[in-house]
Amino acid sequence: MIRANLRTFLAGALLVGIFGALPLERAAAQDGSLQITWEVRNRFRLFREERDFLLHVENARNRSILATEQSLEMQSEGRGWARNMVNRLCIDLQGRVNQPCTRDNVKENYITPVDHPVTVRLTGAVPVGAICAWSFDDGDGPQASTFDCAEPVNLRVRYGRQTVATVDVSSGSDPTQRIQTEIEVRDIFVAGLGDSIASGEGNPDRPTALADDGFCFRSYLGTAGGQYYRPSRAGFKGGRACEAPDTLANWQRYGALWFNAPCHRSLYSYQSRTALALAVRYPHIAVTYLPLACTGASISDGLLGSQRARECPPGKSGTCQTSVNAQVAELREALTAARKRQPDRKLDLVLLSIGANDVYFSGLVADVIVDTATERALFTRSGVMAGVDDSRDALTRELPRNFVKLREALKPLVDGDLSHVVYVSYANPALADGGVPCRGGRAGFDIHPAFNADPQRLARVSTYVDTEFLPQLKGLATCTQGALCRDPESDRMTFVDTHQGLFADHGFCAHAGSDPEFDRACFAENGQSFNPDIVTAASQPMLCGRGASEYRAYLPRARWIRDANDSYFAAMTYPQGLPAASQPNDIHDAAWGVLSAVYGGAVHPSAEGHAAMADAALPAASTVLGLDAVPPGFTRGLLAPLLPGARQ
Repeated sequence: MIRANLRTFLAGALLVGIFGALPLERAAAQDGSLQITWEVRNRFRLFREERDFLLHVENARNRSILATEQSLEMQSEGRGWARNMVNRLCIDLQGRVNQPCTRDNVKENYITPVDHPVTVRLTGAVPVGAICAWSFDDGDGPQASTFDCAEPVNLRVRYGRQTVATVDVSSGSDPTQRIQTEIEVRDIFVAGLGDSIASGEGNPDRPTALADDGFCFRSYLGTAGGQYYRPSRAGFKGGRACEAPDTLANWQRYGALWFNAPCHRSLYSYQSRTALALAVRYPHIAVTYLPLACTGASISDGLLGSQRARECPPGKSGTCQTSVNAQVAELREALTAARKRQPDRKLDLVLLSIGANDVYFSGLVADVIVDTATERALFTRSGVMAGVDDSRDALTRELPRNFVKLREALKPLVDGDLSHVVYVSYANPALADGGVPCRGGRAGFDIHPAFNADPQRLARVSTYVDTEFLPQLKGLATCTQGALCRDPESDRMTFVDTHQGLFADHGFCAHAGSDPEFDRACFAENGQSFNPDIVTAASQPMLCGRGASEYRAYLPRARWIRDANDSYFAAMTYPQGLPAASQPNDIHDAAWGVLSAVYGGAVHPSAEGHAAMADAALPAASTVLGLDAVPPGFTRGLLAPLLPGARQ
C-alpha cells in the first residue's frame, strides 16, 4: 500500500542547488543540531511545470510581490513572465480544468488531489560522508531507503494523512542519531470571483505584438477625412487601408493571448498573484486555485447570472461562444463534484472584487474621456455613457440589494462564514502626486481622435469615487454604515483597502524619469503622439519616428493604471461578445476604432498595480487561513525601486 503512494528517488545535483537556496526552509536550528525539514514541491498547482514555480520563488527572495513583479519585468525585458507559462497551466484557454492534469510527469486530479510531491532533507551540522537511513510511514507500513545525508529525498505523501518521517544518521564511529518529524500537507482551495479588476483586465498573458506600419480606422464622420492610422498588428498581411477590408478571423490570429479570452483572465491579476504568493511563502501547503472572475461582470450579470463574453480565442471551428456561465454556479458545480470524491473537501478562501459595473463605472469613464460632440451623442443614445448622478442612484438603490443576494449565494459555499471571503476594494485610478486628481487632457488618450479626458468631468468622478463609491463599498462588505446584513458577525467579509494610499501616487497620469524610454519619447504629454497625415501614417503612424514594436507592456512605470494608449498597445481588443446588431461591418469600422482602444483594459491596473493589490491582500488571506502573516526569513514591505528614480 505505502509503496504505491510513497515513491522515493534520489535528486540530482541541480535540484540540490535549487532547493538548498530556498528562503522558506531554515538551514538548521540555531544551535546547529540536526533536524528534518520538508517542503511541498511545485505547490502552486495551477502550474504544470516546476520551473515556472521556481522562477517566482527565486525572484521573491526578501521581496514584496510588487518588487518581485518589477524584478521579473526587467528579466523579461518588458515582454512579461507569463507569455510562455500561459500554455503550461492546469486550466485550458477556454477556462476548463484539465482532469487529470499532468504536473511534472505525474497525473493529478486538480480539484481533489490524492497526494502531493515533497522534498525532505536533513539539515544542521551534518557530518561529511554521513549515511542516512530514511523511513516514511503513513499508516500502511514504513518504506525505507538509504542515501548519503547530503542528498535530499523526493517522495509523494498522501493528502489528508500524516506521514511520519524518521532518519537514522550514521557517521563513522559516532553513535547513530535518530531524528523524527511529521509531514502533513494542507491543500488550500482558493477561488477568485469578480469583475475586470479581479480578472486582470489590461494585462494579457502574451501582449499583442505590434507592427511598425499603420492600420486604418474610420471615424464616425464617415468622410474621406474621417480616417486615421494607428499601429497595426505584427504578422498581419491583410488589408491595412480602410478601402481594403479583411475578415475578423484573419485579424484575430495576431491578437493578444489570455489564459481565458472570454473573460480576459490574466496570470497578472491580483487574485492570481495572491494565490501564488501564498504558495511561494508557505512551504508546507499546496494551493489549488480556481480563477472565475470575468471582465464586465456585475453581481446580477456575471456572479449570479450569465454574462456576455469579452472575446473568443481563434479556433478551428470559427464559432464564438458569446456568453459565459455565472461564476457562483461554476464554483458551486466544482465544489459539488469535489465533495463527491472527497467529502471533507472545502472552499478555504474566496478573493472578490465586485460592484463597479453595478454602478456603471465604465459609463463614467466614457463620460470623462469621450470629448467630441458626434461620439458623445452616439454613445449617449446607445447607453454607453453614464453620469455621476446615474451612478449615485445605482449606488444607493441597486447595489445594497444586490449585495444581499450575493451574500446569500456565497454563504453556503464557505460554510456560512463570510470572513473567508476577502473583498479587495478598488483604487482611485485618477490620482497622482500624493492624491491630487489628474489634470486631464489628451496625454495617454490620443490613441483615438475623439478622446480627451475632460478636467471638470474627471475631477467630479474622482471626488465621487473617493467620497461616495469606495466608502459605500466598504460599508456593504463589512456590514457597517447601514448595510443590510442579517447577522453582522457571520455576514461580514474580510475587507482590504490598504493599497489605496499607494495608488494615490500612481494614477494614469503619473510620470517619472525612469519610465520606459519608448513611453517618454513617443507618448507625448501634449497629446500629439500619432501622425495625423493619413498618407505618411500608413507607413509610420508614430510622430516620434520610432516603431510601435518597441513598446513593452511589462516594464516598471510610475503609472499603475493603464491609459487608453497602453490598452491599445498591449491588448487591442475587438469584442466579439457584442449583440449581433452592434457588430461592426468590417475590421476598419469606427466602432472597432473606439473599442480596440478601451476594451483591452483602459483605466485598469497594470501588472505593478495588481502586484501592489496582492501585497495588500496577502496578510488578510494569511490571517483568514490561519497562516503566519510573515513567514520566517521573509521581509515584507516595498523595497527600493529597481530603476533609479522610479516611484513605488
